[in-house]
Amino acid sequence: MIHRSPLADIAIPDVPLCDFVFEKLAAYGDRPAVIDGPSGRALTYPDLRRHVDSMAVALAERGFRQGDIFAICSPNVPEYAVAFLAVTRLGGVVTTMNPLYTREEIAHQLEETQAKFLMTVGPLSENCVAAAQATGVAEVFSVGDAPGTTPFAALLGRPGTPPVVKFDPATTLAALPYSSGTSGLPKGVMLTHRNLVAQLAQAENLLSGDVDDETVMAVLPFYHIYGMVLVLLRAIRRGFTLVSMARFDFVQFLECIQKYRVTYAPLVPPIVLGLAKHPAVDQYDLSSLRQIGSGAAPLGAEVEAACAKRVGCSVMQGYGMTEFTGASITNLEGPGAARTGSVGRIWPNMEARIVDVESGQDVPPGERGELWMRGPNVMQGYFKKPEATSAMLLADGWLRTGDIAFVDADGYFHIVDRVKELIKHNGYQVAPAELEAVLLRHPAIADAAVIPSPDEETGEVPKAFVVLRAPLTPEAIMGFVAEHVAPYKKVRRVAIVESIPKSPSGKILRRVLIDQERAAQA
Repeated sequence: MIHRSPLADIAIPDVPLCDFVFEKLAAYGDRPAVIDGPSGRALTYPDLRRHVDSMAVALAERGFRQGDIFAICSPNVPEYAVAFLAVTRLGGVVTTMNPLYTREEIAHQLEETQAKFLMTVGPLSENCVAAAQATGVAEVFSVGDAPGTTPFAALLGRPGTPPVVKFDPATTLAALPYSSGTSGLPKGVMLTHRNLVAQLAQAENLLSGDVDDETVMAVLPFYHIYGMVLVLLRAIRRGFTLVSMARFDFVQFLECIQKYRVTYAPLVPPIVLGLAKHPAVDQYDLSSLRQIGSGAAPLGAEVEAACAKRVGCSVMQGYGMTEFTGASITNLEGPGAARTGSVGRIWPNMEARIVDVESGQDVPPGERGELWMRGPNVMQGYFKKPEATSAMLLADGWLRTGDIAFVDADGYFHIVDRVKELIKHNGYQVAPAELEAVLLRHPAIADAAVIPSPDEETGEVPKAFVVLRAPLTPEAIMGFVAEHVAPYKKVRRVAIVESIPKSPSGKILRRVLIDQERAAQA
């Protein structure tokens, strides 16, 4: 049983990403493209075009060619847009990193992708330079002066015209963000120019936005698929003004909405929860907001309704994954017609199935099963991981999302659980296997398992069940993990146990621990 969009399919142009994003640039005049919210530093649309051309020239002079990989480890800054579009204009591939990554996490991604260049910012430069030294990175560029780096400004102001690079948008990679998929360590998600153009074309008339006056809050990180495609690239394509923040602070976020008269705020559930409950909200004028979008994790119906009532605008929930370049399900009809608590209905050009996890057979409306999706924005596969690709992406194009869902009689989808083992903390994906590997490095730990533990503010937190071979406190265990992973991955709860439940083959039975955790909290 295949479910399709209530809207007609749309034409997807067969063009490179940069050409599509810049297609209507002349119509936007000198309005700001990206404003750094806290400082007010702005990059106008003419600036953006000029800098992209200049950087493309500078990279070509340095030997950057089609298929080469350019890494970005940076918070949201205006230069992010310049780098992303300049690299893809040359037929290069952008691999994005979480700026909270540790030195070893940065080095791993640089080594696996064989990135030729790396862009960062001053405060992160020490970690990035050290990580790059043992890899094939030829040069590290920094926004702001930093030892061991080349100033990003050196790539700008270069005279000349970028070389004309011809390639097939359907097969040429443009982006390589990392995702844990349904389980395991983060993997590079191979997205082509066509994947990205398809997602932008699908979003064109579905999400909030009027070219003349839309101002978009860009707190979602540009390294994440949500912030990369549906915030950064979509805003530039449509001529919006982005108000970015390099570091999220809730009060500063409210100040930026008030100061810049933000009209659309794409967010994640923890921020929506803050808008619904935080006392500081009443101190700011948020009347400019016309709509809030929520994604990256499920949003409860009560929180959605409470936020909409308090702020006085519509809240639209959606569903997406890195593996299909952003989103594919949202409440399409807009204010007044959305179904609270649902992630909505399918986007044009997409198909969905709800499949019984045990039998593999499609289930009827109202019954739960794993959500499968197919369409032009589905990834090409995982970078250098053919086995992981075949486990998730079937030969006929269906992508197994790992999420348990049901569709109601009107075609609205509801995400209710997960087959996959990932922990969703503040909208970030945390792989239990990665944390278990870190825990087992400690000489006092004999065995370990990590599961999601429900948390009202962040959705879920990692909880470790640990078998000890020598005395060790929960605080020491959490501190050890924190030394080796980004802050959002930290273990925040620990239980010392006698044994870890496992199958006869030795696989950790996380579901047993999850059920025990739910029963204890009931």
